[in-house]
Amino acid sequence: MVETSRYNWTQVGKMKNFTRTALTALLLTTAAPHAFSQEALGKTEIENIIRSYLLENPEILIEVQQELEKKQQEELSQNQREILANQKQSIISDPYQIEIGDPNAEITVVEFFDYNCHFCQRALSDMQNILKNDKNVRFVMKEFPVLGEGSIEASRVSMAFSKLLPQKHADYHIKLLALPGQKDGIRAMDLALEMGADEEKLREEMENPKIVETIQGTYGLANSLGISGTPSYIIGEEVVFGAVGLDQLETHIKNITQ
Repeated sequence: MVETSRYNWTQVGKMKNFTRTALTALLLTTAAPHAFSQEALGKTEIENIIRSYLLENPEILIEVQQELEKKQQEELSQNQREILANQKQSIISDPYQIEIGDPNAEITVVEFFDYNCHFCQRALSDMQNILKNDKNVRFVMKEFPVLGEGSIEASRVSMAFSKLLPQKHADYHIKLLALPGQKDGIRAMDLALEMGADEEKLREEMENPKIVETIQGTYGLANSLGISGTPSYIIGEEVVFGAVGLDQLETHIKNITQ
């Protein structure tokens, strides 16, 4: 089961609108052709015809929904491939992102995460197992705070920490994500100071406008790829949604080399 911290219901509304439009067009040509060969019918009469037809043939709703989902997925996949092909280098070379694993590894897995996402917390062990078993894989972690102000503040501390102590950033990320309970700027700051950061310099770096620009850029990238929840992954030319588990992640990684 795909598990993410947030879902985007915009597509649901689009599906309903598309379904109504498609059904109307279909029924105008199939439900009662003899009626429409006479004089034009009023809105109420058309609605009654549609309602009667659907009650007699409810299976058509399933067919329309399936075709809609298939079309939307094909369009999304094509759009994702184009974006990943055009922006591949910028996606994996952001100066504030967290890199875990061998920097020279041939395969890069990009993960969008939120420090307050418990699914991300559960997926942490998946990443650690992959890195332990396959030295040809590295992870690039994208700060994608979607769960409120606390998440945004925690990300700002984390990103500032990455500029001051880049050699400790991976360890910092793992420790902060693994902390139980809600994470915010205070808890993120406490951990940063515990790991040797200078508070004054850290707070100064947190005000760097590049941090906000980077987060906004990640929001834009995620939106263009259809990503609305965490964790989500970019693996090769695929976008993988949710905490899919170790086995599925390894399968997607193997698909790159085949």
